[in-house]
Amino acid sequence: MGVAKTPAVLWLLGAVLVLGVSVSPAQGAKTRYHDFFIKESNYTRLCKERTVLTVNGQFPGPTIYARKGDLVIVNVYNQGDKNITIHWHGVDQPRNPWSDGPEYITQCPIRPGGNFTYRVILSEEEGTLWWHAHSDFDRTTIHGAIVIHPKLGTTFPFVKPHKEIPVILGEWWNADVNHLLEEAERIGGEINISDANTINGQPGDLFPCSKAGTYKIPVQHGKTYLLRIINAGLSNDLFFSVAGHNLTVVGTDGHYTKPFAVKHIMIAPGQTMDALLEANRGDGGRYYMAARTFASNPNIEVNNSTATAIVEYMDDAPGRTAPPEFPTNLPGVNDIDSATAYTAQLRSLGSKDHPVDVPRQVDEHMLVTIAVNVLPCAPNETCGGPDGNRQAASLNNVSFVNPSVDILGAYYRSVRGVFDADFPNKPPFFFNFTDVDNDPVERWATKRGTKVKVVEYGAVVEVVFQDTSILGAENHPMHLHGFTFYVVGRGFGNFDEQKDPATYNLVDPPHQNTVSVPKAGWAAIRFRAANPGVWFMHCHFDRHVVWGMSTVFIVKDGKAPEAKMMPPPPNMPTC
Repeated sequence: MGVAKTPAVLWLLGAVLVLGVSVSPAQGAKTRYHDFFIKESNYTRLCKERTVLTVNGQFPGPTIYARKGDLVIVNVYNQGDKNITIHWHGVDQPRNPWSDGPEYITQCPIRPGGNFTYRVILSEEEGTLWWHAHSDFDRTTIHGAIVIHPKLGTTFPFVKPHKEIPVILGEWWNADVNHLLEEAERIGGEINISDANTINGQPGDLFPCSKAGTYKIPVQHGKTYLLRIINAGLSNDLFFSVAGHNLTVVGTDGHYTKPFAVKHIMIAPGQTMDALLEANRGDGGRYYMAARTFASNPNIEVNNSTATAIVEYMDDAPGRTAPPEFPTNLPGVNDIDSATAYTAQLRSLGSKDHPVDVPRQVDEHMLVTIAVNVLPCAPNETCGGPDGNRQAASLNNVSFVNPSVDILGAYYRSVRGVFDADFPNKPPFFFNFTDVDNDPVERWATKRGTKVKVVEYGAVVEVVFQDTSILGAENHPMHLHGFTFYVVGRGFGNFDEQKDPATYNLVDPPHQNTVSVPKAGWAAIRFRAANPGVWFMHCHFDRHVVWGMSTVFIVKDGKAPEAKMMPPPPNMPTC
């Protein structure tokens, strides 16, 4: 696709060196170009037509195809009616936080009528990632897949599939979700749940007015298909299954796993799973592909619907008119044992071409508590949160507040007063974090702040995420920008720093960018802070981000030229 030669693109493509390192892609890789036009489009779901924001009129948006090590240049033109940003989820963006995307963290949003050129630097990622809006609740309809193939001359660590199929799981609201967000922020209350789960933008024929649009996958007997599964939803963990077939999981979050066969997967918002589907049913026919909500907290309202698509054997003409078979092994909406058992099977591939490199010595230990909280209701105000308060959320009892200018720009230009560099390494007080039967009101409150964690270049950081029972324990998908981390440990109850590290997997832990922290439990991640810049860390339940379940890592420059953050491009949006 062509790309306009704006000053920013000329800067990107010119024969320049940035801090002694070329901005060109790696040797043998390519530069690939895309134009993204953000615009309003009309879509009908559940018998109702809505005007939604899309990229190039598509919902879900266009798939980006690349190879490992490529450089992808995306011109984003905002032809919509509100501010927007785009994030390249799971792309480490080495030394280039300027193109990472979260609004008021690494950039000011692109205003209506404006444009911005993102430079998406692919490095070690291989497999399935995705892109999405990172402003308000815009990613409901602004999202798409990123498919990263092996470098030329290399191949998959499994038999090459006959076809690759992105399967994007999401949600649909009949109402304008950003209007719902505005109302929730006004009263400090919950956000209305979605009206349906979706597969590739469609709820499936279990919903009214949806049969004609149900997504269909034609298959041939004896062929193998690679499903690139993405959970793009705002609020739901999901179980996923294909009736009459097993799935062989071979990757997660842009990295390969040791293959393992399952009847279903559990995928949290933000995560991707690569799974092989063998079309091995000799009797042909039609089979539902289904996605059902996994709800770990019974105390909150959830959309517990099941979205469907249809797998059809094309070499079985009579079977194409038969009703699809429904998966009998899809877990129930609150089946936490099935979710736990699935996640425990994830292991890094650990081959010669895809080695495991778990840091053994830790420089920075962090224990980060996750909580849903409240803030006091202002005088003469009526609030919709628990006990008449405003709804909030926190990490280590700090409820994050977005500043009015971006943190990256403030850090790069040494602007004072935008953030405080004192995010704590541990919670301010300790108690039995996971005692669900003892949730005193005095623990509900939190405090607002724009606090960040500053880390030396090259330091090895271990973060233990500890769920709490404050206002209800639940799973939390915690996502870290700028890094792929090793999930070295998981467990239920309170993390014991004396005993639990002995249970860590330091041999072949999964390599992910989004970890599902278990309900009333903990998860430990490790990463080497060798990517200078400003990097957001947050829960991928979007209502929790709005309430403040976030923080920021600032990784300092190293000494060598290739260990320093790149300078900003000339066309950064202004606040």
